[in-house]
Amino acid sequence: MKITKSSFVTSVANANKVLIDEKKQIAFVGRSNVGKSSLINMLVNNSKLCKTSQTPGRTRLINYFLINDAFYFVDLPGYGFAQASKKDVFGWQGLIEPYLKNNAMLKCVCVLVDVRHNPTEQDKQMINYLFYYQIPFVIVATKCDKLSKTKVKPALNKIAGELKVGVQNVYGISSQTSFGKDELLNKLEQFLN
Repeated sequence: MKITKSSFVTSVANANKVLIDEKKQIAFVGRSNVGKSSLINMLVNNSKLCKTSQTPGRTRLINYFLINDAFYFVDLPGYGFAQASKKDVFGWQGLIEPYLKNNAMLKCVCVLVDVRHNPTEQDKQMINYLFYYQIPFVIVATKCDKLSKTKVKPALNKIAGELKVGVQNVYGISSQTSFGKDELLNKLEQFLN
C-alpha cells in the first residue's frame, strides 16, 4: 500500500460520537509514550499530521485521519500513564471500549508495544480483549532503532511469546528510520481488501 494523501478529520471525546460511516478503519492503541503518533506520521509520510509530545498521555481523544480519501487511521487514547488522574484514565478507557466493541468498520487494531520492554499487563489485557471479541489485530513493536540489529529478532520473538501470538503477527518498526514500514503497510492493506 502506498499512502499519498492524509488529513485530520475530527477528534471525539464522547463514546456516543464515535465516527462510523462507510469508510473502513484501522486503529492504533498502546500505552502512553509507545509512539503511536510518531508511527502514524511515519506511515503517512507527514511528520505534522499527528501531534507528538515529549509528555506521555497527550492523546486523550479518539483522533480520525482520512487516508487516501478511502479509509481512516484512528489514534486511540494511550493507556497506562501513571500521571493521569483516575477520572481521566477511566474516561479514556470508557472511550476505547465502546469504539472497539461496536464498530463494524473497524478492520484491524495495531497494538503498539515498546520493543525494549516486556509487554505490560494492560497490553496483555488489550490482546485478550481483542481475542475475546474476535477483532483482528497485529502487534507493532516500536522503537526498533534503539536496539542493535542482532537484538531485534530475539526481542520480537520474546514479545510474541509473552503475548501468546505467532511471531509472524509481530511487526518490528522504527518511526525514526522507517524500518518495517513497507511490511506493516502491506499487512494493513490485506485487512482493508
